Amino acid sequence: MAASTPLLTDELDIVIPTIRNLDFLEMWRPFFQPYHLIIVQDGDPTKTIAVPDGFDYELYNRNDINRILGPKASCISFKDSACRCFGYMVSKKKYIFTIDDDCFVAKDPSGKDINALEQHIKNILCPSTPSFFNTLYDPYREGADFVRGYPFSLREGAPTAVSHGLWLNIPDYDAPTQLVKPRERNTRYVDAVMTIPKGTLFPMCGMNLTFDRDLIGPAMYFGLMGDGQPIGRYDDMWAGWCVKVICDHLGLGVKTGLPYIWHSKASNPFVNLKKEYKGIFWQEEIIPFFQAATLSKDCTTVQQCYIELSKQVKEKLGKVDEYFIKLSDAMVTWIEAWDELNPPTKSSAKLANGST
Repeated sequence: MAASTPLLTDELDIVIPTIRNLDFLEMWRPFFQPYHLIIVQDGDPTKTIAVPDGFDYELYNRNDINRILGPKASCISFKDSACRCFGYMVSKKKYIFTIDDDCFVAKDPSGKDINALEQHIKNILCPSTPSFFNTLYDPYREGADFVRGYPFSLREGAPTAVSHGLWLNIPDYDAPTQLVKPRERNTRYVDAVMTIPKGTLFPMCGMNLTFDRDLIGPAMYFGLMGDGQPIGRYDDMWAGWCVKVICDHLGLGVKTGLPYIWHSKASNPFVNLKKEYKGIFWQEEIIPFFQAATLSKDCTTVQQCYIELSKQVKEKLGKVDEYFIKLSDAMVTWIEAWDELNPPTKSSAKLANGST
């Protein structure tokens, strides 16, 4: 069977955070080579990262981030994969696919290589159903539809802002679960894509993720993590909670399920526990905060939503720990940096001005 023509080659960037040579790209070559890569090098900027021949890419290290953002570079994490969100900011494409360098090509139950990017694109190009759950999952997939009792008025769905993929082999567990189940591997391939319902939060993993930059990009800030911060491994979680609250407010959809990647290696659970320790306690207050968060009708752009959310973070979560005061300030800095690199178009500026 002939390989399918790659979709959105001029409209999608692949963002990869790394501290090592990108040999893993060889196995992804059939799927990634037609696309532009943005590589965000973490750690020592003097180290040279080798990229296999034949890929179209740009690479940014910490020196580049400091040069491009100046004082606002303080909002980009160091020594943490959260640095990937710098790639989202400098991209000029409509869509982003981000993947970790320990994620390999998975195989479906028939033994065929899974083109994760192609499935993500399918997910994001068709609508979501956040307002009413369809028991046959994604009704827009071939061979599925809306079931009896599904309101016809909701069958157009909502624009899809995020496609969240999953992992075979090493599951994305927290440190306590890793310690209790060190040998557990995910071997279950569930052939399903579903919309996460409106009003429901989820743990967003950043290692196999696609989103529409135009619809939700400014909210995809992976927070302050890593070097000099009291917490790590909550970068994608933080982004996911912010994104979901804003998607619910703006009437956008988030999908999870296919595609799978093969997550090749487990990170050290003892190192992870040190990074996650405070987050494990804090999330018991963070989650109720996001569950209760509401945004005013005046917030009609992602930026306005995000700034309002940052104020609520400072006011409510600032009482939990002073880290959240620093984080809320970084959220504002992130939006300022985003707008500097991505000046609003006249039409969106008019919309924003008309709503204030």
